[in-house]
Amino acid sequence: MTFRYRLLASYIFLIAIPLLVLGTVFYRTSLQIITEQAQRNVYELVKKNNEVMDTKLRIVDQNSMSLFLDKDLFRIFDQLDPANEAELFEADRQVTAILGKYFSQNQDIYAYQLWTSYFTFGQTLPQGDPTQSDIYDMARQAGGKLVWVPTYDFVSMFHQPYLQSGNLEFRYLFSATRVLDFTYLGNTKLEKMDARAERPVLAISFKSEVLKSLYADSISGSSRYMVLDPYDKVVASSEPGAVARTYKEAWLDELKLENSGTRRMTLDGEAVIVCFDRSEVTGWMSVVWIPEAGLLSSFVPVIRTSITVLAVVLGIAAFILAYFIAGKITKPIKRLLSAMRSVGEGDFQTRVEVVTNDEFGILTKRFNRMNDRIHLLVTENYEIKLKEKEAEIQALTMQMHPHFLYNTLNVMNWTAIENDQQELSRMLVCLSNMLHYTSRKTWGAVHLSEEMNWMDNYFYIMSIRFEDKFIVEYDIDPQLYEYDVPRLLFQPFVENAILHGFDQTESGGIIGIRGWITEGTRFYEVADNGRGMSRETVQAILYQKSSSVGIKNTIDRIQITYGTPYGVSIVSAPGQGTRVVITLPV
Repeated sequence: MTFRYRLLASYIFLIAIPLLVLGTVFYRTSLQIITEQAQRNVYELVKKNNEVMDTKLRIVDQNSMSLFLDKDLFRIFDQLDPANEAELFEADRQVTAILGKYFSQNQDIYAYQLWTSYFTFGQTLPQGDPTQSDIYDMARQAGGKLVWVPTYDFVSMFHQPYLQSGNLEFRYLFSATRVLDFTYLGNTKLEKMDARAERPVLAISFKSEVLKSLYADSISGSSRYMVLDPYDKVVASSEPGAVARTYKEAWLDELKLENSGTRRMTLDGEAVIVCFDRSEVTGWMSVVWIPEAGLLSSFVPVIRTSITVLAVVLGIAAFILAYFIAGKITKPIKRLLSAMRSVGEGDFQTRVEVVTNDEFGILTKRFNRMNDRIHLLVTENYEIKLKEKEAEIQALTMQMHPHFLYNTLNVMNWTAIENDQQELSRMLVCLSNMLHYTSRKTWGAVHLSEEMNWMDNYFYIMSIRFEDKFIVEYDIDPQLYEYDVPRLLFQPFVENAILHGFDQTESGGIIGIRGWITEGTRFYEVADNGRGMSRETVQAILYQKSSSVGIKNTIDRIQITYGTPYGVSIVSAPGQGTRVVITLPV
């Protein structure tokens, strides 16, 4: 392939790579923005739907409470003779009119009734005896409090099997019910119903489509929704077959713990956005989940088309530009290549005629000057090679120093063993291990167990030096051994405790090394019961470069590696010991 075509391919490649990267970043950023925005919008939609429904249901609750003080209902049920059929029908007419005054304007209500053991007042439904239903029992047990009954099968609830095969518009209903104990305030005296009069049960029924209409018109076709009571019974759902059934899933149990919010999870192998909110009136939870893939179904083609068109336009422009530039570049390069062959063969007197004043003309001038200085450059290059060899020899010599020390310590160790000086032998082994640990080429983080092994060697040597002056206690969370720490993290603080904290102590010194994890942060503590330090001394150690170089170096290494929120704090007072706390991220 000629240089011209390689240049053309290079241009196209250099344009294609950034375009591909930018397209990928643009796509992912757009996906993230759309997903987050959709998540917020759907969550607000769920909350808004709940607020709308709660408002409607609160009105029903307030109207039902108004019935307690309705004097006409009080008079009817306080004086009603259940045995008088004519009186019952007249009462039914009056009760129906009264209930209509409170509830007929609410288009969401399907039926409103008052149930007694002897008659059903209000709108007529093929319920048989409603007092045998669970709704009636729930109202009686609530003792006057409004109870919201989740969606139920009308046929099963009222035990009407003959309606099973019928096409009922009221097959699935949810209801509000309460016992009405009427009172009447007349002439500053609160009158109550006769204790022998039966208190009726108010039943207000809604078709399940009331909840369905809230979501069917506000979410996309690929989305699904579900309204559940606290016992996982489906009140409303985008899947008609699920209504009035129990829907038990582990992921729903997680949502119940929060009551309201959004989540991104995978359901049936599909990534979805889940938004949920609990009703303040009924306690029912509304859940909507939307496939993430559906959010970009119309957006991806636009991105793909835009990137493709841009790539084609830039590709054509690159081809034309590369072809033109190649012609301007190749001719001067050919002349230079010919001259370079001559120089390569040892002819340093070769010259190239300068025909232009552009960059190639300057390049040609530089080439001619190169020939004049070629001998000097060769000489300098030769000297540089010699210096490089000397540097390599020096580096190899420096690598021999630790090796020499290891061998020397090893000889000393065997000499101590042969003379039955076990304590000296162990000290030499500890020193050798410490030297090997500190002479590594890299000073990156190490495993906590390695750091603790080094500290054990250090403590052993210091305990021989300061016999019976101190003991060491460990209390480290085993989980911390899963993480790395900066090398020689504890040594400056331990050395400070031994040499300065215990300098006036003959025995009884205690050094405690503790470690724990709290709220995503690792804590390491080095504490001693030594003579302590003044506040001024602590400040000097932490913030003055001239004091305690080892501690300042450790603090700098922590903050350079992990950031300024992490580091070292020291708490100390004269006569009260010293407590050093090191914080690192998890």
